[in-house]
Amino acid sequence: MLKTNIKSLKWIGFFLFSLFLLGHMSAQTKTSKKGKRAPKSTSHQMPMQNVNDYSGYYPYVEYGKFDNGKMWTFSYPPIQYFKETYGFEPSAEWIENMRMSALRFASYCTASFVSENGLVMTNHHCGRESVTEVTKEGEDLPKNGFYAATLEEERKVPGLFVDQLVAMQDVTKEIKEAIANGKTEAEKDKLKQEKMDQLIKEAESKSGMKVQIHTFYNGSIYQMYTYKRYTDVRLVMAPETDLGFFGGDPDNFTYPRYTLDYTFFRVYGEDGKPLNTKYHYTWSESGAKENEPLFVIGNPGTTKRLSTVSMLEYDRDYSVPYVLGLLNTLGSTYADYIEKHPESKLELTDTYFGYMNSLKAYNGIYGGLKDPNLMGKRASFEKAFKLKVYENPELKAKYGDLWSKIYHSRTQMKSYFGKQIIFSPANSTSKLFALGARAIDIATEMKKPEDKRNKGYSDEQIKEKIAKLKLDQRYHPEIEEKIIEFVLTNISKWSHNKLKLIDGANNPALIPAQAKAIVSNSIVGDAAKLQALFDQGPDAVLNSKDPILAYSKIAKDSLAYYKKLIDPIVEEENNNIQLLGQALYEVYGTSIPPDANFTLRFADGVLKAYDYNGTRAPEFTTFYGLYDRYYSFGKKEPWNLPQNWLDAESTLNKSTKLNYVTTHDIIGGNSGSAMINQKGQVVGLIFDGNIESLPGRYIYDASSNNRCVALHSDAILESLRAVYKANRLADELQYSKIK
Repeated sequence: MLKTNIKSLKWIGFFLFSLFLLGHMSAQTKTSKKGKRAPKSTSHQMPMQNVNDYSGYYPYVEYGKFDNGKMWTFSYPPIQYFKETYGFEPSAEWIENMRMSALRFASYCTASFVSENGLVMTNHHCGRESVTEVTKEGEDLPKNGFYAATLEEERKVPGLFVDQLVAMQDVTKEIKEAIANGKTEAEKDKLKQEKMDQLIKEAESKSGMKVQIHTFYNGSIYQMYTYKRYTDVRLVMAPETDLGFFGGDPDNFTYPRYTLDYTFFRVYGEDGKPLNTKYHYTWSESGAKENEPLFVIGNPGTTKRLSTVSMLEYDRDYSVPYVLGLLNTLGSTYADYIEKHPESKLELTDTYFGYMNSLKAYNGIYGGLKDPNLMGKRASFEKAFKLKVYENPELKAKYGDLWSKIYHSRTQMKSYFGKQIIFSPANSTSKLFALGARAIDIATEMKKPEDKRNKGYSDEQIKEKIAKLKLDQRYHPEIEEKIIEFVLTNISKWSHNKLKLIDGANNPALIPAQAKAIVSNSIVGDAAKLQALFDQGPDAVLNSKDPILAYSKIAKDSLAYYKKLIDPIVEEENNNIQLLGQALYEVYGTSIPPDANFTLRFADGVLKAYDYNGTRAPEFTTFYGLYDRYYSFGKKEPWNLPQNWLDAESTLNKSTKLNYVTTHDIIGGNSGSAMINQKGQVVGLIFDGNIESLPGRYIYDASSNNRCVALHSDAILESLRAVYKANRLADELQYSKIK
């Protein structure tokens, strides 16, 4: 599932970024290959402007033309490239329809209009939480699926919205002129933000729509995007989770696949009727064909393809291993809890799937970072990029030392990594530490005179905040104990001074018992006791011996101290990464797409099988394979099938194409993207990439087995008609309107 990094575990992205703003710092806005083992980097010994910095440290691997990807912006479509490569020259009307038919699904996925009556298509895993939200008492829609046979039965999803990109405007000149008036970096940032705020306010006032300014190439280009937001979104149809996530985590990020990862919603207008959508994709009669150009229209979340080799080494050696440890803890903990408490399955399954999805994704990313061939390709591109900079005296003077400066800042960041870990316990998903951190923040402000407090901390607001310091119904002590164990283990690992929450916590053998004691005895978990402590005044909270409160106080003070040391490093590296993006733009222009930032893009590719595990992965799978896995795995989860699928086995056309693979450049956020042919017709629905695609966060390796995995358009229709008896919906897809 490619939802990763957008909604599921969105706290991970924050964590990697917020560990003193160093763990995942970037000014850019989901099987390792065999090769020679790379020796430990010793690039600190290299001259500042030596273009051969990494020669000998990684094997030389020629970089590819599209290593930085094919996530083309709609502002700069590569028309000539399409013409030369595919003999296809899209018209302005074609491009407009592609843009206007695509949607951002909430803040984490992609969707599309697929009829003139506001019908919206996205992935099952994108809509899973919405399905849970509209489940009524006595129902289990995630298990049993949902289909609205009439418009009246379609269910509105509270809080769900979709955004349609209706206009784009280049505002680079206005913003750069504002920046030029600043004398210091702080002044420039202030003037830039003020100008952006002004432009957004004026545009929103004029249009009445949502406006955002997106930065490309790290400040080389600023584009103002206007979005039409639709907030009346209703569930139309969702398969059972057994089909929407068939094969579960074992099959996730693999191929061949056999899954129906689709869900349909409908947008309603202000008049309460289905929205009349002029722009929408039509349905293909025959699906994707071999060698024809295909296009994925979606909102890829985040890539880091501009990262220098030293930045990749930092992620490989520090950030990603820590996140893997946390995800392993969360995944195994939730799995054990659900097994012991089956009544919690409906409540916790979405969260568990999110953790396991991210765990597999980060394992794939980590495998790429440890692959010397991938690192060699990045090193060879870095070398070529530097050469182009050094060949131009003006560019060399402006950008020539960026790589060495970034290496230096990354070296400094390594020395602070342990401090980031031990003083950020609230970022471990621990509910007790999260409450403890909020309690310390409140007590700190409470101690100040009211006129000296931060905004939002008046006496009345403080009372309201204290009243909210309570655990919600999703708190489970057994889960919390395992998370606290993880926190204690890392404090023990990274603390040179052997900081302790309670006596003996640094003894690994005692950690499980100590975690249990903390969860059982901390007053933070008892709202009444915590309120009573606040009633004694802020000092009672700040000086409490309760392990959660005491350590939260240590963490807050320590973070404040280290922030003063690290802020200058953060500011300098951010500035250098900004300049690096601008250098890329000056050297390569728009021939290299900008890093993904959850803005609308379109990627080109073709159907393509590949070799794996000593055999061949076919371009297409069929429903025969779905039933084969059901029987081969003993009819057990996660390959089980509901009764309606068993009833339909004899009538379903099992030769129908089900899933397939292409060469498209995708990443988290592309989930729910439509696969479109050159006629503007839906031939499939993106839902995943294979395991080889996961290093795509850093590099799009077109020469590898990197593949996009899609659901075939024929499979959607066949399942709707033969299994779900959803002929009304199938007709709407085929005829682009309600019949």
